[in-house]
Amino acid sequence: MTMTSVSTETTDNGFLGGRLQILQPRRGYRAGIDPVLLAASVAARPGQAVLELGCGVGTALLCLGARVPGLRLDGVELQPEYALLARENAARNGLSVEITTADLTTLPAALKARSFDHVIANPPYFRRDNSSASPDAGRETGRGEALALSDWIAVAARRLKPGGTATVIQRAERLPEMLAGCEGRLGSLEVQPLAPRAGRPARLVLLRGRKGGGAAFRLHAPLVLHCGAVHAGDGDDYAPVISDVLRNGAALPFGAASGLA
Repeated sequence: MTMTSVSTETTDNGFLGGRLQILQPRRGYRAGIDPVLLAASVAARPGQAVLELGCGVGTALLCLGARVPGLRLDGVELQPEYALLARENAARNGLSVEITTADLTTLPAALKARSFDHVIANPPYFRRDNSSASPDAGRETGRGEALALSDWIAVAARRLKPGGTATVIQRAERLPEMLAGCEGRLGSLEVQPLAPRAGRPARLVLLRGRKGGGAAFRLHAPLVLHCGAVHAGDGDDYAPVISDVLRNGAALPFGAASGLA
């Protein structure tokens, strides 16, 4: 256990096989594999600018920065303590990241004046009109929706350069909302379903759209995260392509084969 200048008790967790060390609150919203998969799916190139909306403690941005050198990385985070941890995590991992503490709906003028090659987001998964709020404020902000998905997508689209891409990871059941939010804002839409095991429905999806894109909609075959029909023993059972992402910081292109029969 580590204590930082933040008043929150934190843990120090390894990502990308220990390549990154990330401080995050012991209680509250904690990053799992979702931001790692999000970062791996972004086809960023050195010299490009990337913005993450709702960056939390910076996990996705730092995973992307570790994989692709020379990016200009920016993040926006509503909760000051999480934003402070994101800055600290960037510094302790030797990556340059600019973190702005702000609400997405009231971004500062300096940030609104800029545009980006890529915008990424891992919005809260749960609508609070049909689920219960968490008693922990940090976890609730990270997991419970206070801003509609269409608003997240609208902000992302406004911050993109022409031809830039927005990539979002979200629960599969909310894909219709995301597609509706892209209408008139993003084109060339692609969906990568993420299924826990072969033969099971996707629980998560990655959605990517391009500003000004005109290509036909593409629904990729599900990417299977785990080997086998059930978890058979100790340790993880990630499919090889997923293990390569989580352990080695590999890229995860849309349409990537899972390596499973």
